[in-house]
Amino acid sequence: MEVQLTNRQQHILWATVRHYIATAEPVGSKALVEEYDLGVSSATIRNVMGVLEKSGLLYQPHASAGRIPSDSGYRIYVDQLITPSLRSRSVSQTDPMRTETLGREVEVALQKRLQWEDWSLETLLQGAAQILATLSGCISLITMPQTTTALLRHLQLVQIEAGRIMLIVVTEGYETHSKLMDLSPIPEETERDSEVIDRELQIVSNFLNSHLRGRSLLELANLNWSELDQEFQRYGEFLKNSVAELTRRTLAPTATQIMVRGVSEVLRQPEFSQLQQVQTIIHLLEEEQDQLWRLIFEEPEPEDVGKSRVTVRIGAENPLEPIRTCTLISSTYRRGSIPVGSVGVLGPTRLDYESAIAVVASAADYLSEAFSYFNP
Repeated sequence: MEVQLTNRQQHILWATVRHYIATAEPVGSKALVEEYDLGVSSATIRNVMGVLEKSGLLYQPHASAGRIPSDSGYRIYVDQLITPSLRSRSVSQTDPMRTETLGREVEVALQKRLQWEDWSLETLLQGAAQILATLSGCISLITMPQTTTALLRHLQLVQIEAGRIMLIVVTEGYETHSKLMDLSPIPEETERDSEVIDRELQIVSNFLNSHLRGRSLLELANLNWSELDQEFQRYGEFLKNSVAELTRRTLAPTATQIMVRGVSEVLRQPEFSQLQQVQTIIHLLEEEQDQLWRLIFEEPEPEDVGKSRVTVRIGAENPLEPIRTCTLISSTYRRGSIPVGSVGVLGPTRLDYESAIAVVASAADYLSEAFSYFNP
């Protein structure tokens, strides 16, 4: 959402969101004057809040009440106003050290209470879910990892026509997967003899088979292409991304169990005072996990492979009706560069976003490290 705010408008929106998160009460100009050093009068704050309301970032629940953030207001807060380590821009009132401290608290708590060397993976994830719920004050959601036992039986690179080759992968279960790849970005290939290219492709195929036969397909995406002889480096450059894409497609995610913790605490929040709303959320968590799973487990964009990326869905941005008044924050944990599971928290839109984003990111990083200790 592209909304251009002045520095003053940013400061007052930030203060309004922070105050409402802390109190759950509509925010008036007097409260902001008393609680925040904004350097302007109460009348100026009222005027700015009026502008923010007209922009759809704040609203009044009743005519005589103060204002509270809308979903759009929270979105501006998350995208533009919280600390740089979480998003790209910041206003002066934010505390960058706070986010780093929260991340360290999560890591320390996980390290103290979870010893992955001695635990089963399921026990590890159950413990992580409980810690995440406790530290975030939200419902925690952690998916069981994807099954990643597909092993490579054979791999072959075949020239289909001038400038195009096909990568064929056969697993131990005799499943076959293929991907066409374009050699056209390499100018010198247009003049090379077809038989020479065929011989080179066979050499590269032999290299890949010798390194990967009998090993997990995940290792295909993580192969160290620098080991290719110098004369074949040009193949490594374009094979790297194509092979990673094929591997992700071959290991297409399927819904798995979601471990849920922290429901009772969150449902005591004033936002969940209506019994019907509580029932629909519980029904989603217990009976329709496949819908929720598809929402929190997202395939990364090619440029994001291997990176931790936190996704924040606020209110109506959630496509599932039971949680359209909630905020869902999620990230994936990985084996190498491949996402195999997800970590998330679900709470009201009146959420301490800095804390929640920090704990989700830290938990995802920790589980990525821990998961490397378990055989696929």
